[in-house]
Amino acid sequence: MTEEKPAYQDFLEYVIKSLVDHPDAVEVDRKIDEMGVLLTLKVHSEDMGQIIGRQGSTARAIRTLVRIAGMKAQARVNMKIEEPEGGRGGSQQKEALDALRI
Repeated sequence: MTEEKPAYQDFLEYVIKSLVDHPDAVEVDRKIDEMGVLLTLKVHSEDMGQIIGRQGSTARAIRTLVRIAGMKAQARVNMKIEEPEGGRGGSQQKEALDALRI
């Protein structure tokens, strides 16, 4: 029996797939613990810049939207962007990811 995805997870997938050039490579994993729900986002390495945005502005906006969608479901939702292996790894991308980590 498969577990149905919550609306906030579907929402995140929809937004991310709309932004990237490789929508088939988008994966969202959900983990639940005592702190709430953690959505881990994996995208193609070429799409990282589009997801992070300038100085992390796009990623911050997406996080805010996901938190609000989670509130509607009475869940505390956070999002983590996982760095792809073998990505381009430009210094600006790494700085933006580091700035977004809490």
